[in-house]
Amino acid sequence: MQQEVLRVDGGMPLAVRRYEPAGAPRASIVIGGAMGVRQSFYEPFARWLSQQGLRVWTFDYRGSGDSRGDVPLRDVDADLFDWARDYEAVIDIARAALPGQPLYLLGHSLGAQLPGFLQRPEQVDGLVSIAAGSGYWRENAPRLKRSILYFWFVLVPLVTRLCGYFPGRRLRKVGDLPRGVILQWRRWCLDPRYSVGAEGDAARQSYARVRFPVLALSMTDDELMTLAGTQSLLGFYAGAPSALERIAPADVHAQRIGHFGFFRDQFSRSLWPSTLDKLHRLGALTTLAAQPGHTAVQHAGVPHTTA
Repeated sequence: MQQEVLRVDGGMPLAVRRYEPAGAPRASIVIGGAMGVRQSFYEPFARWLSQQGLRVWTFDYRGSGDSRGDVPLRDVDADLFDWARDYEAVIDIARAALPGQPLYLLGHSLGAQLPGFLQRPEQVDGLVSIAAGSGYWRENAPRLKRSILYFWFVLVPLVTRLCGYFPGRRLRKVGDLPRGVILQWRRWCLDPRYSVGAEGDAARQSYARVRFPVLALSMTDDELMTLAGTQSLLGFYAGAPSALERIAPADVHAQRIGHFGFFRDQFSRSLWPSTLDKLHRLGALTTLAAQPGHTAVQHAGVPHTTA
């Protein structure tokens, strides 16, 4: 594993890690992390992917993890559009480093939402979405929905105003986030159309420019994300061929997967090899979705197309 620091938007540091295979890489993968999750969380999976012959890139969004540096978080001026630019900066270097091979994104939660705001989506050959969907509060999982309005209408505005950022680590909720990120995310989560509704027609058009295939893996025991939320997110990628696969813990002889479990090394013999196979077959989604906006949904290994 090699570490480096990119400079984006006039000097903002962006901490990046690169995992190299033993031989010549067959493809590049950029892992986009979830909200408040450090890139180190994805290290076991990234190392495993590199052992399969892939060059893997991970990163921390500006103001978070290793990209934060010594700057007080209250002084970090960043929102989710800035984080999308961070994502694209890593895509740029990954594409430049291996221009003749496919480049895939593997997005966990937020990491599968932000590719809708890429300025150059044509650089990407496909996206595997893990436990991701719209964050609209009515599409949250039942346990989360019971407390989420207090979170958005009381806790977030109050502590963000007092601290100048969201101190999620102390509150044991999400993680420490820049003010601009948490407040923009709040607007998204309170809008029935999530980011596309909150940001208007420019956001809708941005998602519509995406043409690379999107495969969404939805966990039946996800404590945060519902099937409806995942279907909404795929609907935002209106111009992209897409497929949705539901995964239950019993499918991989596990008691639990949840929102975060996919990346734990206990699944290195089940979920990980299966996803690697799907990654190499992303192009086949164009045949599973005959028309833009249709979604191929797979249950028990049998795909079919729905509008």
